[in-house]
Amino acid sequence: MTWADERARFPVLREHAYLNAGTNGPLSTATIDAVSSLHEWEAANGRGGKAYFDAMLERRERVRASIAAQIGVPAENLALTDSTTRGVQAVLAALDLGPDDEVVTTDSEHFGLLGPLAATGARLEVVPIRDLPVDATFDALSAGVTRRTRLLALSAVVWLDGRVMPWAELREQTGVPVLVDGAQSAGAVGVDATAADYYTVSAQKWLCGPDATGALYVREPDALRPRLLSYPAAASVDLRTGSWEPKPGAARFDTGFAPPSSLAGLDAALTALPAGRFERARGLAERCRERLLAAGFDVVTEAGQATLVSFRPHGDPAEARAALYEQKVVVRDLPGTDLLRASVGWWNDEDDLARLVEGLR
Repeated sequence: MTWADERARFPVLREHAYLNAGTNGPLSTATIDAVSSLHEWEAANGRGGKAYFDAMLERRERVRASIAAQIGVPAENLALTDSTTRGVQAVLAALDLGPDDEVVTTDSEHFGLLGPLAATGARLEVVPIRDLPVDATFDALSAGVTRRTRLLALSAVVWLDGRVMPWAELREQTGVPVLVDGAQSAGAVGVDATAADYYTVSAQKWLCGPDATGALYVREPDALRPRLLSYPAAASVDLRTGSWEPKPGAARFDTGFAPPSSLAGLDAALTALPAGRFERARGLAERCRERLLAAGFDVVTEAGQATLVSFRPHGDPAEARAALYEQKVVVRDLPGTDLLRASVGWWNDEDDLARLVEGLR
């Protein structure tokens, strides 16, 4: 199979230069067909019966194993969620943080992480890294850790500029547990999450799954009692006494039943992924950065980072984004900044990058 063949999985790429997987990944024909086929079956047969539920449960475990393989962890340490934010909420609820606890984070986190952190009432040490060069990130964060720090809460890849964060090195040096927002890493770059205490996944982004799909890695699930409870997290329930026992492993943190059609779509999206996809994506992201620099744009993403490339257009970012969309070039403007962001995946090609630069001109 060639990269042109692999690209043909995604109908949107027939006409669009789609560079927005940091928000939502492109949907493949296989994913669309899996969702549609199950909806058609449900319409004709109803959403019930033992065979229907058995198939759904089997698919859950297959998806659990597939996502676990994407981030290099055992399937028994992975919970299924509907988003990165839900995974963050499940961890923070279980940790039961309060005003006496200190959490170190940064001024570059997505609200999907920062919002739940603020809601805990813990004292947040927000380390300013947005204007720092990448090689100064580790020292800045290390200096922010004190004897009171109970948790490091950091992105694996910063959503604003694609910066790769040194979370594993910080975990090793400080010994402080780390909660990693993996929304911009899983499916985009190679991931080994085993050094994290908690690692979240948004499956609708770089894994190209349907909406409201995700996961959470928990290194020591038995060390936490779940507080954000759902029916699929229970091994047994006694309705007369209101008591329950959690499932073994990280399944006790499953945050609900994803729609069976969404599971079917995600199962298809995670099947037969091409070898070399991470190297291709990073190479294309670097080419995107080089093209933008050559065209005279101020690129804030440094060389050698992940697959997000952020830059300043000539003019208002929202207007530039809208004008590009009219030319079937899909990128994102970043709220509260003067930046546009291109998300470069293994499904993209040089023509997509050329259309971006030409559209900006």
